[in-house]
Amino acid sequence: MDVVVIETTQLGDRSYLVHDGTVALVIDPQRDTDRVEAAARETGVRITHVAETHLHNDYLTGGLLLARSHGAAYLVNAADAVAFDRVPVTDGQLIRVGRLTVKVVATPGHTHTHLSYVVREDEADGGRQAVFSGGSLLYGSVGRTDLVADAETAGLAHEQYASVRRLVAEATPDAVLYPTHGFGSFCSIGPASRVPASTIGEQAATNHALTDPDEDHFVSHLLANITAYPSYYAHMSPLNALGPGPATLDVPESVDAAELERRLEAGEWVVDLRSRVAFAANHLRGSLAFEYGPGSNFTSYLGWVLPWNRPLTLLGPHEEVRKAIRDLSRIGIDSPDAAVGQDPGLLAPGVRLESFPRVGWDGLLAGMAAGDTVLDVRRSNEFAASHVQGAVNVPLHELLLKMDEVPHGRAWVHCATGYRAAVAASLLQRAGREVVLIDARFGDAAAAGVRLAASQENGQLPGP
Repeated sequence: MDVVVIETTQLGDRSYLVHDGTVALVIDPQRDTDRVEAAARETGVRITHVAETHLHNDYLTGGLLLARSHGAAYLVNAADAVAFDRVPVTDGQLIRVGRLTVKVVATPGHTHTHLSYVVREDEADGGRQAVFSGGSLLYGSVGRTDLVADAETAGLAHEQYASVRRLVAEATPDAVLYPTHGFGSFCSIGPASRVPASTIGEQAATNHALTDPDEDHFVSHLLANITAYPSYYAHMSPLNALGPGPATLDVPESVDAAELERRLEAGEWVVDLRSRVAFAANHLRGSLAFEYGPGSNFTSYLGWVLPWNRPLTLLGPHEEVRKAIRDLSRIGIDSPDAAVGQDPGLLAPGVRLESFPRVGWDGLLAGMAAGDTVLDVRRSNEFAASHVQGAVNVPLHELLLKMDEVPHGRAWVHCATGYRAAVAASLLQRAGREVVLIDARFGDAAAAGVRLAASQENGQLPGP
């Protein structure tokens, strides 16, 4: 048995190609299936089975497309109400994939109908095992249980506690664990580990879901750590139940200058993909700063912050636009328009160019004046743990609806790293507000001399 890992770091997920050297099972593929097909070609195997652990909440599946294009069996829980033909599978069922045996294990918790798969090589001594746990057992934690309904969150947390124990009992301690979530995905909860790999035995010894002997304590701890998740999640599971169609990944013809100017003047969403450093120095009036790059969570934040599936224009270099189109297709934002080029002034010469100051923590200490506000756009749990004394907290994902909660006057905007703050600064400037971007790590604030607090106080920072 060999397992090829297909990373989607932009969403914090993994898909898997599991094969015996001849035929393969694909688990939890994302919508851009060409990556899976490339992996199958490179290993010289034929895709005969595609399996879902659950109807995903954080991305659109490519399972149906992949199964149809390869004539593969599409394994989906028999209890899931879907609008397409599939091979319905149930708890305890055994499925042959070449020289591999796949056991279906019901592991409710992340969703009511969540499944995991224990895959075993057919060998005289029992063979190696691998466990594909989806959003059940993760590295160091488990999948969140609040995505179905508020009233069912606690019950699902109890189910999650039982499910991970059952999953451990179904596999050998040396079985390698392959979760779908937990690599930065908002689908994980609790103290998720950043280790790149693990086994069932390692998790049994270290994962809080397995080491806590008190189920009620575990559940209360899990519920206390629930945080906000992207608003586009509400659209993913229903679309997955319908069966997503193919995505168009080609970069479209660039819109001309007059059309781009019209869109900006009309207040449409025009997203600048350049670095926040470049954006702060020079950008088209009304455009928004969603820096594209490794580790930026570009997809999650754009899908979370902007209204769902409204007309969207991506502005930036061709390669970044191309990658952004692929990333956005994974959450159902299809066929955005594009204005391709490095210099925004050349893309829309009739639109005024704007800028805003970009400083570090020393700039805040030197420049803060009476009537100014420090605006913290991190999530509320981050703010509660520690924040600049007197800062106002409006999480980035709530800012469009809560602009009136930002005090009048100049806003000094910060987050944990500068990424979210740049998005927020562009939104505020678009609304006519005066802003300063604090492009610095929050973890460096105290060392720079900034006074911090750790309470729910939500007031205005006095002048230095």
